[in-house]
Amino acid sequence: MNPLTLLSVGLYGQTLAPQNGAPIRLVVPWKYGFKSIKSIVKIHLLESQPPTTWNMLAPHEYGFYANVNPQVDHPRWSQASERFIGEGSLFSSRRQPTAMFNGYQDEVASLYSGMDLGSNF
Repeated sequence: MNPLTLLSVGLYGQTLAPQNGAPIRLVVPWKYGFKSIKSIVKIHLLESQPPTTWNMLAPHEYGFYANVNPQVDHPRWSQASERFIGEGSLFSSRRQPTAMFNGYQDEVASLYSGMDLGSNF
């Protein structure tokens, strides 16, 4: 229900390809890419939190609400900085400080009020 979320049917001026989530993809810009819905084919409304692939495969690494929190390191790496994208090189060595919630803190921090962001990073 956040105004930053988008339902996308295209990418770069083209119809969304299967590998990008066709026929329709939910884009949630402040979440890790793997935590967003990739493709919507049907919707089920549930009373309780469902198990997810990431939660079942690596529950110690990514919780259900896993988010971008540069103040909490992932169990295997630091989240304090990230590789800079956009200098023409796919593998730029330049790093920049990671912004809380991917830079959308003003817009989405209220969604996580009262939540322990140390354990729900």
